[in-house]
Amino acid sequence: MIYFTGDEHFGHKNAIKYCNRPFSDVDEMDREIIKRHNEVVGDDDTVYHLGDFTINKKKRDKYLSQLNGKHIFIKGNHDKEGYDILEIKVDGQDIVLCHYAMRVWNKSHYGSWELFGHSHGTLEPIGKQLDVGVDTNNFYPYSFEDIKRKIEGT
Repeated sequence: MIYFTGDEHFGHKNAIKYCNRPFSDVDEMDREIIKRHNEVVGDDDTVYHLGDFTINKKKRDKYLSQLNGKHIFIKGNHDKEGYDILEIKVDGQDIVLCHYAMRVWNKSHYGSWELFGHSHGTLEPIGKQLDVGVDTNNFYPYSFEDIKRKIEGT
């Protein structure tokens, strides 16, 4: 299976306030996001993280070691590692991955999707794009099938 997520903001206590997250403190937030991730993602699954994984770079590996799956990172404004933008194909579907939403993207006029984060659910998608940050999916990652249903309406 392939999953997409972003904007976890592990270790970032201000994410609770700024994003109106329903957690009493950063430890509860971190535990719950890890728990929900592992409820759906298996060890052999691939997970694309679309930026802002953690505010605390020194603890990045600590958080990562608790998460199921094989991880590929897209760089967000709080990240130093990962791709700036990545183009992939899943089941014949072209997908552009970037932390930031774009007005147009490669092959956008030919049915490609753009998955993004950064806006924490406050930005309406244009065309075939979707904010896949944790704030938009009850703190769970999206599966490819979830996204296909949302974008294609199937």
